[in-house]
Amino acid sequence: MVSLSVIIITFNEEKNILRCINSVKNFADEIVVVDSYSTDSTKDICLQHSVKFIQHKFEGYIEQKNFAILQAISNYILAIDADEALSPELEKSIIEVKNNWNFDGYYFNRITNYCGKWIKHCGWYPDKKLRLFVRSKGMWAGNNPHDRFEMHEGTTTSFLKGDLLHYSYYSIFQHIEQSIKFSEIAAKADYNNGRKVSFIGLIFKPSWKFIRDYFLKAGFLDGYYGFVICKISANASFLKYLKIRELEKTSFK
Repeated sequence: MVSLSVIIITFNEEKNILRCINSVKNFADEIVVVDSYSTDSTKDICLQHSVKFIQHKFEGYIEQKNFAILQAISNYILAIDADEALSPELEKSIIEVKNNWNFDGYYFNRITNYCGKWIKHCGWYPDKKLRLFVRSKGMWAGNNPHDRFEMHEGTTTSFLKGDLLHYSYYSIFQHIEQSIKFSEIAAKADYNNGRKVSFIGLIFKPSWKFIRDYFLKAGFLDGYYGFVICKISANASFLKYLKIRELEKTSFK
């Protein structure tokens, strides 16, 4: 049996953090919460439940998660977000792995709860995530805010049964606010990586995203919220490309 550290990053997660902690406490040898100076009761809740609580300035999702895994005692890590929790089936799968660890990393699916409804289409499910891994075998990478754990070349992975439950948005307005915020972060990251957007791309790429998610990925099967999700996602794509073009223009002034 290996010693397993659970890593969680937080900022103002008083609605979610207790559910997250409770879903891992039965098997975690250590729960590490790295908080970017929450102003709500996140810290109080964590300290009431015997977690290792560390406050650290937020410099990006990738940077924060790479900092977080270094705070763990164990080299074996389960990384989840504060608005996530394990399904009973996934908890059972992770306990089995903990008792008999055979691979460098493990994937499992994430399913998202949107305003009380589990979303099974829209390109949101199955959302394959690698969150259980040997720390020394990879690192967090990607483009903010879309982080992912990348395994080093030559490593081995497997897939676990059970879903990671993602409690994403409690209201449509919250989704709109988050999409604006994330489009800003993503635009800056893409621009810094040299991405350019043509006027034609600005027109057609967001439209294609809606068509793909709503029709080809069957978002219509998720009913009203499926339509809302696909429209907001397409609009977020438009905002990101628009902001990239604006960054291009201002860089030449």
